[in-house]
Amino acid sequence: MMNRWKISCLLAALLTTGCGTSEEASLARAPGPATSDPYEHGFTDGDYPRVIEVAEDVYAYEQIHPTGGEIITTVSLIVITSEGVVVADGQENPEETQRLVDTIAGMTDQPITHVVVASDHGDHTGGNSAFPAEARFLAHPTSAAILEASAANPNRPEDAPPVIVPGEIVGNDTVLELGGREIRLLHLGRAHTGGDLVVYLPEGKVLFMSETYLKHIFPAMRSAYPSEWVAMLDRSLEMDVDVYVPGHGVMESPAILEAGLVSFRDAVQRVVEEATRLRGEGLSAEEAAEAVTFGDIEEWSLRDSQKLRAIQRVYMELNGELPG
Repeated sequence: MMNRWKISCLLAALLTTGCGTSEEASLARAPGPATSDPYEHGFTDGDYPRVIEVAEDVYAYEQIHPTGGEIITTVSLIVITSEGVVVADGQENPEETQRLVDTIAGMTDQPITHVVVASDHGDHTGGNSAFPAEARFLAHPTSAAILEASAANPNRPEDAPPVIVPGEIVGNDTVLELGGREIRLLHLGRAHTGGDLVVYLPEGKVLFMSETYLKHIFPAMRSAYPSEWVAMLDRSLEMDVDVYVPGHGVMESPAILEAGLVSFRDAVQRVVEEATRLRGEGLSAEEAAEAVTFGDIEEWSLRDSQKLRAIQRVYMELNGELPG
């Protein structure tokens, strides 16, 4: 029944035990390159999708995702219980989300009962119509409103997949009890989308961060709340967590994932501080993007497509132009 379930043995040696030699595990613990490009990490198309057990019955599902003229990976969360399966974030289109659904069917006989919309962006919701129609979709009020507006958009292409509007609205701390497992849906503050949810599993101490954590990706801010994002990341780092799971980025060991989160938090802070400084010097956002160098994060994925957007968003925040 597990024949469709792919796990990299070297990575499993990091997150579980009993897989691979000690030499392999030692080599695998070395951090990969500072990019979300899976090919730069030595993976091939044949390695994907990757399913990595991060705690008992809790899995990160990582799939290749082209965007911004580059290749990164998108990560969903799977929680299997005796009363159903919870998935946090789908993939970018019905075909890829169906692949996720099929992978889960190869792992368990339990049905998908809950889908958490942790990010409302299309690369995480575009395929939601592939999930079982009877599944319960849960979202923050902001994300639910965005998806409802998208579904009602008269200019939406006729051949676009249907938008699934979540039927259940959650607050800042909503607890699901399923199969004896506690699953907490948390809104730690506005960050990448405004309706950002993270999923915390006290048993296993796993925090799925969706797009609030973009591992080795230049801070993408087209709909972000820059300063609030920094505060939100600080709250996540204060939690009792063993494994931080990003919404984008190559999965590595828990220690590397946590170090990557700290680096990403500092990167968001750096963008805010430098954009604020350059605005104070009278530079336009375009001039600031040409003048500024952000150090090592200039080498991260999506720098070319996201740098100007991020600076523009900080300027909007400073001008009081962001939604309330």
